[in-house]
Amino acid sequence: MTLLQLKYIVKIVECGSMNEASHELYVSQPALSSSVKELENELGIEIFTRSSQGIALTVDGAEFLTYARQVLDQSALLEERYKNAKPRKQLCRVSTQHYMFAVEAFVEMINSTKSDEYEFTIRETRTRDIINQVANMQSEVGIIYLSDFNKDVIGKLLREKHLEFHPLFRAGLHVVLSRNNPLAMKKKITMKDLEPYPFIQYEQGDEGSFYFAEEAVWPEYSPKQINVTDRATILNFIVGLNGYTVCTGIDNEDLNTEKIVTVPLDSDESMLLGWITNERAKISAAAGLYLDKLKSVVADHGYNIIE
Repeated sequence: MTLLQLKYIVKIVECGSMNEASHELYVSQPALSSSVKELENELGIEIFTRSSQGIALTVDGAEFLTYARQVLDQSALLEERYKNAKPRKQLCRVSTQHYMFAVEAFVEMINSTKSDEYEFTIRETRTRDIINQVANMQSEVGIIYLSDFNKDVIGKLLREKHLEFHPLFRAGLHVVLSRNNPLAMKKKITMKDLEPYPFIQYEQGDEGSFYFAEEAVWPEYSPKQINVTDRATILNFIVGLNGYTVCTGIDNEDLNTEKIVTVPLDSDESMLLGWITNERAKISAAAGLYLDKLKSVVADHGYNIIE
């Protein structure tokens, strides 16, 4: 079944005869009749009754005509949307772990967009959801990190889902603390130092595991542990409960306050931050602009971009 055949049926009904329809469609009557017959045979129904007085719709034909017109209406909407000379609405969807630099770059991308219409989406969400959203093309770009601990498991999952990881920058680990915490004045903190304080981490759901954690290291045993889902909550808990979390240490407006400080963690581990894309899809111009802004923002924070 083709759109052309549906157009033939509608035109025949409008004209009331096969002969007149063939003239308006600029197709021979035998070719038109043959196309209709092929469609009837394919569907197993009779669309028209034919007699010496002409043709008429059957009951099945009348029902089919209703559906045919709906399909053609939708086809016309598609053509109007994508063949219109008006510039298309800019689209960009990003899924990311909880990084302020990713949001900062998103803001700069929007401010640089030269379009009267756009629809942009950014999701701060769980690691597995980021991977699935890029795999299902719900997002064009995903922001995650790899470490010596998780790279084999995450890498295998990315390959299975036909995703590519593009390194952006490497960061040493830092501890995020309240400025009132006694450890805030130290030049470097050990995991032993952190034992008395609540450990706060991003929740990864029932299917989560240490391999999907946003924190590259965590205490071997923490009697006080809090799981959260958003960045604002984790910062409030760090201040209100004197807790801590582990992150890249990249400075941003959330951390550059009188209440929060980042201190290097005494660890040989590091985080390789990067973005993932679907190897089966070509990213949009808006997504390309976002990646340019992402590199610019990270470089402005003093990190070396991996080209």
